[in-house]
Amino acid sequence: MRLLLDESVPRRLKRSLPRHAVRNVVEMGWGGIRNGELLARAANEFDALVTVDKNLQYQQNLDNLPIAVIVLDAKSNELPYLLPLIPKLEEALANLVPRAIVRIGA
Repeated sequence: MRLLLDESVPRRLKRSLPRHAVRNVVEMGWGGIRNGELLARAANEFDALVTVDKNLQYQQNLDNLPIAVIVLDAKSNELPYLLPLIPKLEEALANLVPRAIVRIGA
């Protein structure tokens, strides 16, 4: 699966997702781009956006984009708090459909 890590997600998280093609917003040259435009760009190249932005799903209309959004809901966006969510993330990715919004918490 082709995954894009939002700016708020530590870049090192991609090491924990070796079965997927993972890039981050900065690598794509999209740093600082607002969520609406980011989702539109990501929809052309990725299957899902992985973020820790809990408000994204309420701020954007995903009905028109063929991309899923996965929200990692942890105490912090620091890697030690996100790593325990990887098994649930992998499970969600196995069943992911376009336009889905999936919240993964501890």
